[in-house]
This record gives sequence, C-alpha cells and structure tokens, in this order.
Amino acid sequence: MAPFVILMCFISLAFVSYVHYASRQRRKGGHEKAAKLPPGSMGWPYIGETLQLYSQNPNVFFASKQKRYGEIFKTRLLGCPCVMLASPEAARFVLVTQSHLFKPTYPRSKERMIGPWALFFHQGDYHLRLRRLVQGPLGPNVLRALVPDVEAAARSTLAHWDGNVASTFHSMKRLSFDVGVATIFGGQLDERRKAELRQNYSVVEKGYNSFPNSFPGTLYYKAIQARRRLHGVLSEIMRERRARGEPGSDLLGCLMLSRAPGDDGAGALLTDEQVADNVIGVLFAAQDTTASALTWIVKYLHDHPKLLEAVRAEQAAIHQANDGGARPLTWAQTRSMALTHRVILESLRMASIISFTFREAVADVEYKGFLIPKGWKVMPLFRNIHHNPDYFQDPQMFDPSRFEVSPRPNTFMPFGNGVHACPGNELAKLEMLVLIHHLVTGYRCVRVPLHRFAIYSPLVLVAQTKPWLAGATPLDPSSSQLPDSTNTHTHYCSYMLIQHACIDRSAIKVIQFTVSHTRFLLLLQSPSTM
Repeated sequence: MAPFVILMCFISLAFVSYVHYASRQRRKGGHEKAAKLPPGSMGWPYIGETLQLYSQNPNVFFASKQKRYGEIFKTRLLGCPCVMLASPEAARFVLVTQSHLFKPTYPRSKERMIGPWALFFHQGDYHLRLRRLVQGPLGPNVLRALVPDVEAAARSTLAHWDGNVASTFHSMKRLSFDVGVATIFGGQLDERRKAELRQNYSVVEKGYNSFPNSFPGTLYYKAIQARRRLHGVLSEIMRERRARGEPGSDLLGCLMLSRAPGDDGAGALLTDEQVADNVIGVLFAAQDTTASALTWIVKYLHDHPKLLEAVRAEQAAIHQANDGGARPLTWAQTRSMALTHRVILESLRMASIISFTFREAVADVEYKGFLIPKGWKVMPLFRNIHHNPDYFQDPQMFDPSRFEVSPRPNTFMPFGNGVHACPGNELAKLEMLVLIHHLVTGYRCVRVPLHRFAIYSPLVLVAQTKPWLAGATPLDPSSSQLPDSTNTHTHYCSYMLIQHACIDRSAIKVIQFTVSHTRFLLLLQSPSTM
C-alpha cells in the first residue's frame, strides 16, 4: 500500500509540475509575441562589442548603431547585455516616468571605493531623504553666501599655476575640490585636515578605475587603504564637532543632524559611516565632471576668437564695476552673465561630459513594442541626443546663440534627468562663471598652429599637438615658438593665455594643462612684473 501511495504522490507532483511548466511557457510565448528584443548585435560571447567601442571614436560607434538600428538597440558591453536608448522620450521613460523600474547600477568595486551608503547608489525613501539633505546646502540661498569662497578658490587655482608646469585638468580638479570642501565643511576645516583629505582622496581617485585587485601594492589596494584613512579623518572631524556641541550649518552638519522619519517624529540619526560615504560621494561627484567641463570651455572659447572677445567684453564691464577687480563678485553679477552662461550651456552640449548613464531593469519592461529583460543594463545616450540635428541645428557647430531659446524638453540633459539628476548643477555652473570671469579679464589668447590627433579612452578626447625643440627664442605673439624654458620632450597644445598686463615677455612662465589627454598651454606672467 505504501509504495502505491508514494507512486501516486510522485505522479501527481509530476503532473502539477508539467502543468506549471506548460503554463509558464504559454505566458512566455504570449509575452514574446507581444514584445521582442530590440534590434542590434550582441557581438562575441561575453565581451560582446566592447573592443569595437574602445578601439574607435565612441561617438562614431553609437551613431553608426543608431543609424543602422534606430533609436533603441541592443548590444553587449563589458560582459553585460545592454539596451541603448537615443531619444528624449526614451530617456524620460527610464529616468523620470518609469524610474522605479530602473535602478542605478555601478560595479561592486566602485561602490566599495566611494561607499555603499552614497546617495547615488540608492533609490526609494533613503535616496529621497539624502537628496533633500544635499540639495539644501546647494540651493540658491546658500550659494549666494558661497560666492566669495568660489572666487577665492578660483584665484588660488590661478596662483597655483604661476611659475609651474601643471596639468590643467588636475588644476581644475584642484579648484573643484576646494569648492567641494568649502561646501561640505564651510570655513571650519583647517589646512592640515584639508591636506589630509586631498592626499587620500587623490589616491582613491587613482584606483577608482583600476582593476579590482586586492594584492598589496596595486592601485586598487592602495585606494582601499586611502579610503579607510579618509573615513578616519571624517570620523575625527565629526567627533570634534560633537564635542563642541556645534555640528554646523554646512552640508556635513546637515548630514550629522538628519534623522530618518519615525512614528514618534524622531527617527534614528545617520551613522558616521553613512555620513562619511555621502561626503566622499559629494567630493567625487564634484571633481572630474566639473573639471572636464571647465577645460573644454577654455578650449571652445579659444577656438572662437570673436566669441572670446564678446565674453571678455561682458566680463570686463563687471570687472570695471568692481573697481577693476578690487571688489569681489556678487551673486547678482554671476546671474547677469547672459552670454557667458550660454557659452557654458553650449560647451556642455558639445562636450557632453556625461555621454550616457547606467541603469538596470528590475523587472521585464516593455517600451514601444520592445522587451527590456530584467537584469539588462539600460543606457540613455545623452551625447546622441545632444548631437541630433532634429533637436539642435548644425549640432557639430559651436553656437551659444542656440540657447537664446530654451531647448525642447528632455533634449538637453548635461546633468542627467529625474530624481537622480545632479543636485549640484547650480554650484558647478557658478564655478564655471567665476573662473571664466577671472580668466578672460586677466589673460589674452595667442593661437599656435599645431597638428591634430585624438585619443579614445573610452570617450573622445581631441588634442592638437606639436613637438617643440630646445633653443626656442623668446615668445613672439605672431610666432609658433615657445620660450626656451619648455620641456624638449613634451607635446604642447595650441592655445596660449598671456596676462593682459604683460610687458616684459622674458618674464612669461609656461604652464601645461590638460583635460585627461587634451593639452593646452597657459602662459602666466610673474607677479613681480605685473
């Protein structure tokens, strides 16, 4: 009897399993009929089309895919199946209207480097709470009071260049780091702590994009150790503030005082780990993108001399109103820089520093008859949208006047879109306005004829270079020669900025600066000859 019962149970279980399997297959078949995967090529197993992307201009790669397959297509990059979206409507679908179906996604190694509690790794209630906290110290009312700090950082950056050969991209990062520190810590951070933060953050940054290898001596290992030291410095600062009973009204103070919503109206405070992760996250977000944008702005300005003169005239009027720069810039003056602001917007469109963003589908999603499977990466292509002639006439032409009229909704997204858009975009634009003011009112441009090449790693970085030989004569504005103090093995770039007040050409100092691999020249006169 027992064997018979066991046999019947087995047969029943098998029948139920078959019915369940058949039902799933019917549902799956019906879904596949309703929605299919987007067109495209997945390339080689695992690596997909990664090699094609990294071996050519990525703009050409994505543009050719869009031309062949349309505004939604599939591929495989870095081992991940991806759906690319190149229309404003699709970007809005992923980032705004259906954002709950697509979570932010980053490699685990990068989350560990910045900190898993940083707001841009999250969505939902925690993300909204942290976003409100971060937006407070970055709002217009607070930024008004921050103008003197931004201006001091800009002046310090220019002074740091004087007499030194320096990477401009790194110098611009110095500016954005100083502004980030002023925003996070107010005026309460001493120089020793600031130096500790800068030194350790620099090590973390070098290891951020390295292979996640934890062997001692590797960039990644060093970055993880520096990340721990950063946490220690931030914890010490927080302990000192608590001991004084003064958390502060800056961003750090807001994070320290924040409480999660609770039934009694007094939820738990953020832990020190959560505060530290978000401080490091803000520093990280404030660095490369703003520094890259600043350097591209300099390039575009000096590629267009007439536009440069118009911007200089606008800034000169403000400079004169401030008694020749004797008085500081005001918030109202930064709001009056209409042409300069349009130059910034057009530079952001042309450069498209954030070319795309990563999301991951948390469920099967259907969009315009195509299936986006759960777990697939989804990438709205901001650069493709910014360079689409349907939205921007003659998109390869640098034309700030196009922003005299607001662009169509969802066609211009230099800072992202939706709940995960950059909360510090107004601070970034303030940095750009202030730095441009001091550059164009203090320097003039000399063009040097140079050769061209491009580097893709993975975003296109155009450089114009020429090897300069030793024994060059002192600088002549009409000559392509450089001062004989130049490095004989360095490739220099085409735009040289010379102090307006410079009389003694022998006092000119040569300063190299780059945005990643994009090189420029900055020539500054020694203060003693001004």
